[in-house]
Amino acid sequence: MSSIENHIAVIGAGPAGLMAAEALAQGGTPVTVYDAMPSAGRKFLMAGRSGLNLTHSEPLPAFLARYREAAPKLEPIISAFPKAFKASPLLRAWLRRLDSQGVRFAFRHRWTGWDESGRLRFQTPNGAQTVETRATVLALGGASWPRLGSDGGWAELLAARGVAISPLRPANSGFTVEWSDIFKDRFEGRPLKGVEFKFGTQAIRGEAMVTRSGIEGGAIYALSAELREAIAKSGEVILHVALRPDLGAAELQSRLAAPRGKQSLSNFLRKAAGLSPVAAGLLQEASIGSGKSLAALSPKDLADLINAVPIRCTGTAPIARAISTAGGIAFDELDENFMLRRLPGVFAAGEMLDWEAPTGGYLLQASFATGLAAGKGALRWLAA
Repeated sequence: MSSIENHIAVIGAGPAGLMAAEALAQGGTPVTVYDAMPSAGRKFLMAGRSGLNLTHSEPLPAFLARYREAAPKLEPIISAFPKAFKASPLLRAWLRRLDSQGVRFAFRHRWTGWDESGRLRFQTPNGAQTVETRATVLALGGASWPRLGSDGGWAELLAARGVAISPLRPANSGFTVEWSDIFKDRFEGRPLKGVEFKFGTQAIRGEAMVTRSGIEGGAIYALSAELREAIAKSGEVILHVALRPDLGAAELQSRLAAPRGKQSLSNFLRKAAGLSPVAAGLLQEASIGSGKSLAALSPKDLADLINAVPIRCTGTAPIARAISTAGGIAFDELDENFMLRRLPGVFAAGEMLDWEAPTGGYLLQASFATGLAAGKGALRWLAA
C-alpha cells in the first residue's frame, strides 16, 4: 500500500466537487480531485446531452421553495452564488481552467474510507493507496445513475463514523403503473404532450413518457417528491391527467356531442377532442379499470374523464433510474463552513446533502452553491 502526501483532497469530480476545487485553487491552496470514474463530470455531461440549464431565472422566493424542507439551509449560499454564471464554459473549458489554476486530477481512484491514522484510502488500478491531507471535501453525489459514478457507497462509510444519514431515495423519478398488455405493447415509449398532471394541490403542465413499467418525464418529475412520499405511506396513489387542459368543460362537451356516425371511437376522439392515439389509449385504460365502456358515456361524462384520467401509480421506479437523489447527510451534521462536526477537516457538498429539487437548473444550482460553500469553508478552516 503506497502513501501520498497532499494538501487538500476533493473526492468527486462532478459539479459540486469541481466548484469546491476551483474555490480552493483560487484561495491559493494546492488541491487534487479524486474520482472513481475514468474522467470528470460524467453525469453532468449525460444530463446535458439535450441541452443544459445551469441556473434558473425564477424569482428567488419561488426558486427557494423548490428545495422544500431544505430551503432555510440553502437560502444563504444560493443567494450568495454568482448570478452571472452561464453555460458558456461547459465542462471541457472548466477543466482547462482548473488545470491552469494548478488543480490536479486522479481518476480511477475509488474512495474506500480512512485508515487507522486518518489518511484517505483509495482503490486504484495499481492497488490500494493512502493519501494524507490537511482537509477533504466530499462531493460524491447521490445514488442515482450508479454506472456514471454516483452509487451512494459513501453513506455506509460516514454512518460508521456516526454521521446521521437520511435514507437515500429516488428523486425526479418515474413511477410504476400496471398497464394492460395491449396498452404497453402499443404505446411504450410514446410521449404525452400538452397535458396537465394533478396530484393533491399541485397541477403541472408538461410532457411525460409512457414506459413499459409505468410513466416518467418532466411533468412527472416535478411531482415526484409528493408522489413518492404518498406511495410510501399508502402503497399506491391516483394521479390525474388532463388530456386537453386548454379546453373548458363546456367547449369539450359541445365537441363530443357531435354525431359520431360511422367513425371509430379513437378516430372520433382525435377529430372532436384532438386526442393523440396514446391519449385515447389512456382513456381506454381508464374504462377498463372502471368497468365502463367509453362508448356508453355521455358527452359530459366523457369530457369530465378526458380532463381527469386516473392513473394508479403503484410504486416508485428504482433509484438507479432516477435523475437525482433525496436524502443524504443531515444539515445538522454540518457547521457553518459545511464541515462535518464529527469529522474535523472533512467537508461535504452537492447531492450528498439532505435536499432535493426538481430538474431545470435547480439541481445544478444547489450543487454549484454547496460546492462553492464547502470550498470556501475549507479555506476558512485552514486559515483559522
